[in-house]
Amino acid sequence: MSFDAVAQQPKLLYLLQGVAAFAAVVSLILLALHRGPVRRRAAALLLLAPALLLLTVGILLPGLRTLALSFTDSGGDTWAGFDNYVWMFTDHGALVALRNTLAWVVLVPPASTVVGLLYAAAVARSRFRTFALSLLLTPMAISFVGAGVVWKFVYAYRPTGAGQIGLLNQLVVAFGGEPRQWLVDSPSNVLFLIVAMVWTQAGFAAVLLAGAIRGVPAELTEAARLDGASSGQIFLRITLPSIRPTLLVVLLAQAIGTFKAFDIVKTVTGGQFDTGVIAHEMYDQAFRYGETGRGAALAVLLFLLVTPFVAHQVRARRRAG
Repeated sequence: MSFDAVAQQPKLLYLLQGVAAFAAVVSLILLALHRGPVRRRAAALLLLAPALLLLTVGILLPGLRTLALSFTDSGGDTWAGFDNYVWMFTDHGALVALRNTLAWVVLVPPASTVVGLLYAAAVARSRFRTFALSLLLTPMAISFVGAGVVWKFVYAYRPTGAGQIGLLNQLVVAFGGEPRQWLVDSPSNVLFLIVAMVWTQAGFAAVLLAGAIRGVPAELTEAARLDGASSGQIFLRITLPSIRPTLLVVLLAQAIGTFKAFDIVKTVTGGQFDTGVIAHEMYDQAFRYGETGRGAALAVLLFLLVTPFVAHQVRARRRAG
C-alpha cells in the first residue's frame, strides 16, 4: 500500500503544529533562564514545563475526554447518564470479561513470580547465571503478539487421524489420547491463555529476583548453615524475608501489566469462547461495534482498577528511597 501524502496532510499538519508548539515552549524556557537569575523553584517549574505540557496533552486531556464519553451514547454525542456503567455490570459479555480479568490478575502475578523465584534461586549463584537467565528471558524479546502466535500453534487442533501440528495435541496423541480443542471449552481455555502470559513474564521476575538473591549478605547464609540450617530453611527464613521488597515490586508490576492484557487474547482466540478481558472488550465495543460510550466506560473502569496498584507501587518506592 503506497503512502498517500495528500490524504495524510491533516494528520501531518497536526503533528507539525504540536512539534512547533513544543519547540516554542522550550525556546521560551531557555530564554527565560538565560535572561537573568531565576529562583530554584521557578527554574524547576520552567524546566518541568515541557514534560507537564506533554502529560497534559497526551494523558490528562484524553483521560478527561474518555471520562466524558463514558456518559454518552454509542455516537458519543447524546448524554446517556450511567447507562453504560449499568450495561457493564449486567451484560453477559461484559461480566465474562470482568470475571476473566479477575482470574488473570489473581493467577498471573503469583504464578509468574513463583516460577521466576524458583528459577532465580536455582541459578542466582551459578557460574552460568547469565546464560541461564537469558534462556528464561528470551520470551520477553518477542512481542505479546508473537507469543500469542507461538501458543496458538502449541494449542492447535486437527481431527483424529489427521497429522497434529499442535505440540500439546501431538503429545496427547503420542501417549494414546484423543486430540482436544483446548481453546474452545470455558473456563479452562482462560487458563491456557494464562499459561502463555506466565511464559512471557517469568523471565522478568527471574532477572529481578536473581539480582535480589545475590544481594543477600553471604554472612547471614553462612551463619545459618553453621547453625545447622538446611538449604530449604535458609531460603524460607533468610532469603525470602531479605528479598521481600523486590518480591512486592515484581508482583505489583505483573498485576499492572496483567490488567492491560490484550495482545495474547486477540491473537489466540480473538475474545471468542468466553475468553475476553476488559481491555479486549473495550477495544471491541469502541472500534468493532461502534459503541463509543461503552468502550469509554470500560476504559474508565480499567483505569480505576489499575490506580490502587500504581499508587501502592509509588508509595513503596518512596519508602524505599
